[in-house]
Amino acid sequence: MIRARPQLFRRERGAALIIALVFLIVLTMLGVSSMRTTTLQQRMAGNQRDSNLAFQAAEAGLREAEQFLRQAALPRFVGNDGLLQRQDNGGLASFWRTYDWDTGSVTAAAVPGVAEPPRYVIEELPPVQAKGDSLRFGAMPEPEFYRVTSRAVGGSTDTVSILQVTYRR
Repeated sequence: MIRARPQLFRRERGAALIIALVFLIVLTMLGVSSMRTTTLQQRMAGNQRDSNLAFQAAEAGLREAEQFLRQAALPRFVGNDGLLQRQDNGGLASFWRTYDWDTGSVTAAAVPGVAEPPRYVIEELPPVQAKGDSLRFGAMPEPEFYRVTSRAVGGSTDTVSILQVTYRR
């Protein structure tokens, strides 16, 4: 007696393989997209950190220049050692971008984490007339004004921060 065997194996067409490959491609694309996003976010965070380092270093340069201006007697502002008479640029950023910071400025104390120590320049501004006299003390002295410009770089020399402050003495 010969029995007819039930056909256990039907002819396979590979549909499961095709579906699995499509899912694999979709998952690969999601993984690559996630990696690109993560890499971009790391770059942005690194650039933000570098910019913040440059800003903080420029602030440190400003504070050191202000400390210099607090001394009892100041040297003459004749263009040496970062001590200038007022520049007619009005503080334009383009002037400070092309300024020779290596030879015409004062190097401030090193700041950890930055590529170079900050540098600063102090400009002596013209005197300002005092408004009236004091009944008790007489004529008011003319206040002295100085413009301090500080330049600093971040962790790399590609990030530059230039800050200015007007100081009254």
